[in-house]
Amino acid sequence: MKIIAIIPARYASSRFPGKPLADICGKPMIWWVHNQVKQVKEFDSVFVATDDKRIADVCDSYGIKYLMTSNDTPNHIHRIWEVTNMVDADFYISINGDEPLISPENIRQVFPEKPCSQAYFGSVYRTLKDPAELLDIANVKIVLGEGGKCLYQSRNPIPCPKGSLFVEYKKAIGIECFNKAALDFFVHTPMGYLEKIEDIDHLRFIENGIPIIYKEIQSESLSVDTRNDLEKVRLIISNRMK
Repeated sequence: MKIIAIIPARYASSRFPGKPLADICGKPMIWWVHNQVKQVKEFDSVFVATDDKRIADVCDSYGIKYLMTSNDTPNHIHRIWEVTNMVDADFYISINGDEPLISPENIRQVFPEKPCSQAYFGSVYRTLKDPAELLDIANVKIVLGEGGKCLYQSRNPIPCPKGSLFVEYKKAIGIECFNKAALDFFVHTPMGYLEKIEDIDHLRFIENGIPIIYKEIQSESLSVDTRNDLEKVRLIISNRMK
């Protein structure tokens, strides 16, 4: 099987403009993410997908392969789909460009066992233990059925217990594996009712009967959403370099 890694990198972030180029111990964030991803030797290639020349120029300077995508993609899945029109592969694994500490082992968890002619979408989750994380609408909660098949996703805590039953909540993590059939389906299918309500693009698959298969990971890396997050990552990497 040919499996490639795609790191979507957007310059025009509303909360943190230029985030992929933020300095971390002398190198841009995108270098650190790429450095972690390329440790997964099972990948045939690793590409940064960007719509910004500044990011492309930095990739060039570090010898990082990149692909230029359009600047009007509505979400990262569309950006990955554009890559399928440039590079042929059996599977495309998307890794967030703001996770410079991402674990190579966590990435390996989404690798499929065999090629699939039908639409395929696999991802990972971890169990939530902090009540604050559970109530944070930025964290997408999932419920799973047999074989890790996702039944539903919501920004609210699900499932909702009746009485005082203990419930184990699961959070979707942004490491995703698609084949071209799944990406074609997503791009050519209109947004559904539930997707509009929850503002969760994965629901487009679920609403139309396309399964999302999840595997568990024990931990997740710190994503850089704010400048405070950046300082935390700088401290962690600085300590590792000592």
